[in-house]
Amino acid sequence: MNNVNITFLGGSGTVTGSKYLVRHNGKSLLIDCGLFQGYKQLRLRNWQPLPVTPRQIDAVVLTHAHLDHSGYLPLLARDGYTHAIHCTPGTRDLCTILLPDSGHLQEEDAAFLNRHQLSSHSPALPLYTRLDALHCLQQFQIHAFHKAFEPLPGWRMTFSPAGHILGAASVLLEVGGRRILFSGDLGRPDDLLMNPPDAPPQADTVLIESTYGDREHPPEGLLDELGPALQRLAARGGIAVVPVFAVGRAQVVLHAIGLLKAQGVVPASLKVFLDSPMAVSTTGLFQHHMQEHRLSGREVQALEHGATMVQTPEQSKGLAKLHGPMVILSASGMATGGRVLHHLALHAGDHRNMIILTGHQAPGTRGARLAEGEKTIRIHGQDVAVRAEVVRLSSASAHADGNQLIAWLRSMGHAPDQVYVVHGEMGAADLLRQRIEHELRWRAAVPEHGSTCTA
Repeated sequence: MNNVNITFLGGSGTVTGSKYLVRHNGKSLLIDCGLFQGYKQLRLRNWQPLPVTPRQIDAVVLTHAHLDHSGYLPLLARDGYTHAIHCTPGTRDLCTILLPDSGHLQEEDAAFLNRHQLSSHSPALPLYTRLDALHCLQQFQIHAFHKAFEPLPGWRMTFSPAGHILGAASVLLEVGGRRILFSGDLGRPDDLLMNPPDAPPQADTVLIESTYGDREHPPEGLLDELGPALQRLAARGGIAVVPVFAVGRAQVVLHAIGLLKAQGVVPASLKVFLDSPMAVSTTGLFQHHMQEHRLSGREVQALEHGATMVQTPEQSKGLAKLHGPMVILSASGMATGGRVLHHLALHAGDHRNMIILTGHQAPGTRGARLAEGEKTIRIHGQDVAVRAEVVRLSSASAHADGNQLIAWLRSMGHAPDQVYVVHGEMGAADLLRQRIEHELRWRAAVPEHGSTCTA
């Protein structure tokens, strides 16, 4: 087989589960190894075997650490994948935080189902464990940005900065006489925290993400949106519960609150708590990757001291005894699990309080239901009334919007042979496909899940 083939095992028609299997001359390389999240029928895919066995995969390369790109790795390694997992230093550092936590949550979820006999399986099992995650971390190999390496003999790869989060990369693969570019998740050129993505290198085939391919970010920035919301909260003495992604979103919201306090927009006395051990650990990484973000050393220190860092479950429970005004940032960002659920259950029912949604809410998640204005949400088997004000921040996203994605592609100069639009809900992916065809006059397609194409 002399062709270079790509099989779309995830991240096609949905924003989760990114997995792209590249095959050439009997060798197989997996770009990204993500978990499916959101709708139950998507999450069930995590339990289905891949069309290749883990032992048939010769190398894995990660674009970045978010679980929809890395969260399947512990399962892959447990089921027989023994080779290297290639990534940037920032991605390795974040996976060291994210993957064991994911395994721990899988174990907790299974234990909860068994305790309350809520599973059709007896016993309910975790997808993988914390120990599985710790084992797979031993297979990580790091590579600097802009420095080519060979994950397999004759397969040349180069990481370039993609913005988005620490360590995030676009990946250029050169194999079989073809240049294939995987955008990874692209950050915004105007991000408050992260540097802009590098311009893309020339390529024959491009896989471009489309999370926000169907929209434009609002002209007002995060400070313009968050400032008035926190002013209202402080004036009525309420408590804001802010579901945040522990990696990236927690830090940008903390930085924004710090700037608003410094500008006198919100009271300097407004109490802020970061209730996520994973987010606390991630915040500490910014000082180790200074070249990837916009913050000065002083601003990194301000980030680390801008909130009370909540580590233990006891400290988290202690927040229930405190009165507003205050802000609690807690994971998970789509309110699918974690400590934020306890805060929502406690505070969603009071009209003085506020729920601030900080980014993309995948269909089927609690966050999406809150965004849609539902008046009750189910938490831990109980229906919880939602009387708190729900605020959606449309400017907090760490993803490039449709215009920024088109501008990134246009900066390539020469048209690739083919663009595949991936990592987006169907509407977003198809609208970006249309724009690429009409505005750039390039060939573009939205691949089907499980389909294979020639690169």
